[in-house]
Amino acid sequence: MTGLIGKKIGMTQFYNAEGNLIPVTVVQTGPCVVVQKKESARDGYDALQVGFGSKKSQRVNKPLQGHMAKAGKGAFAVLKEFRLDDVSKYEVGQELKVSELFKVGDRIDVAGISKGHGFTGVIKRWSFAGFPGSHGTHEYFRHGGSIGNRSYPGRVRKGKKMAGHWGDERVSIQNLEVVDIRAEQDLMLIKGAVPGAKQGVVIVRLAAKG
Repeated sequence: MTGLIGKKIGMTQFYNAEGNLIPVTVVQTGPCVVVQKKESARDGYDALQVGFGSKKSQRVNKPLQGHMAKAGKGAFAVLKEFRLDDVSKYEVGQELKVSELFKVGDRIDVAGISKGHGFTGVIKRWSFAGFPGSHGTHEYFRHGGSIGNRSYPGRVRKGKKMAGHWGDERVSIQNLEVVDIRAEQDLMLIKGAVPGAKQGVVIVRLAAKG
């Protein structure tokens, strides 16, 4: 197994064995339950579909209720797939614990949905400098300036930094360090910050470039 689904609890501080103070994010990573096994012979690829978090069954449609019932653990708030080379050693309904996958010192990648900031201008969104506060500048202080030429290219290039919706998108932070694991509470303490707001869903995987 390469990763787990988790919930961001918040940030705090942690003292390591040397007495150093480390800022950490607390993530509740489980228990996750295997809901479905996908095998290459039948589905074209090998993967495990994993469920996390509880949800009232009446808030789930009937087909999904039947699908989740195979695991025998009720309805789940989140379902995610994790690709694997071999799924034969896992069974539907099996619980995946954080202490079985990760250990202190591991490097991990964490993905989540970043905080949404609504519609913002170029100064807040892209850190533009704005225009001078004097020297003839008139009602044009927080604008973005020119966005292109008339003759060539005669259009606004794709990806031009302009005002717009900021945040509320999938963000991945790579090579974070696992500082501590508290197996009895299914908690993982990760050095530094991870994307998203408190109670947000995150995906924790072993580092791809570790």
